[in-house]
Amino acid sequence: MIQQHTGEKILIVDDEINIRSVLLKHFEEEGSEAIASSSALEALEQMKNQSFSLIISDVMMPGMSGVEFLRMAKKQCPETAFIIITGLMDINTAIDSLRLGAFDFLTKPFELTALRRAVDRALDRRRLLLENRFYREELERQVRERTFELNEALYDVEESYKITLEALVTALDAREHETHAHSQRVREYTLALSQNLGLKHDDLIQVGRGALLHDVGKIGVQDSILLKPAKLNEEEWIEMKKHPQIGYNILQSIEFLSPAAEIVLCHQERWDGKGYPNGLAGFDIPLGARIFAVVDTLDAMTSDRPYRKAMSFDVALEEIRACSGTQFDPRVVSAFLSIPTESWIAIHDSVNKLHKAQDCFNALCPPSNTFQ
Repeated sequence: MIQQHTGEKILIVDDEINIRSVLLKHFEEEGSEAIASSSALEALEQMKNQSFSLIISDVMMPGMSGVEFLRMAKKQCPETAFIIITGLMDINTAIDSLRLGAFDFLTKPFELTALRRAVDRALDRRRLLLENRFYREELERQVRERTFELNEALYDVEESYKITLEALVTALDAREHETHAHSQRVREYTLALSQNLGLKHDDLIQVGRGALLHDVGKIGVQDSILLKPAKLNEEEWIEMKKHPQIGYNILQSIEFLSPAAEIVLCHQERWDGKGYPNGLAGFDIPLGARIFAVVDTLDAMTSDRPYRKAMSFDVALEEIRACSGTQFDPRVVSAFLSIPTESWIAIHDSVNKLHKAQDCFNALCPPSNTFQ
């Protein structure tokens, strides 16, 4: 049974009027829409204004051959099916036609039933190609949508992480009454210095988290030690020095915080090996911890403490310069000093301003999830 293709438009291109008339009548009787052109140039003009599912073209025509017409038609409408017909059987012409995208190659004289079968096969193949393209484009669209949704979900997760961590750190900073916004400041200092040293992407994220969470282990330190308004005695220092290990123990089992946990563990180590808790020295100390050690000292010296008032930034910078090679990594200190003092002051003031604004907002509009 011959398959009928309704809604398909066919273009017949042949310089012989008898061939055009026979094919037009045949397709009309079959219920297909067909129009004819007497030359390839005329056909190309018709293709500018109309879309065709199939083109049936002679090879030997004046002005432009069927093979050259095929080449140009495929560039103009690559999804149009193509059948070549010719009065001379030339294997090279047949090969060239198929290579350029013709679906079939028929020689004159041909039976109309044979042509009809070739037409049906060509239209079926075109339909399959279009369906495959549609399915591919639909799949690509769905992948783009899913990727966008996944990225949105990941962003939401990251934001949730960020909010949760900042809430935790704010609570810890508030516990040390004189160190409000300390963790936020040292995070911003750490990110600025890390970028100056060439850290990027995930490394920046991890050093930022490490800086923000560096004192999380103080949750295990007694208030009588943590809030003492004077210098600690030897026994109290032994307890205080446990906080890097406590912080590491809290964070290292949390997968997305495990890289930051290394910074938390090592943030009190010294370049000369005289730090704690493990007495690491030089490059055995993670780079993030070496960076943090410098900016933590900057913030400690330029902030008020229960036992002293804040020092100036100029004094703090000179102290850090003096400790290069002993307390601090010389390369990190060099990068630190290459950043203008005004930049450190700007970060300090910006974080403090934001922190005060947030304090004011929370006082006026307490969050609904305030701890009971």
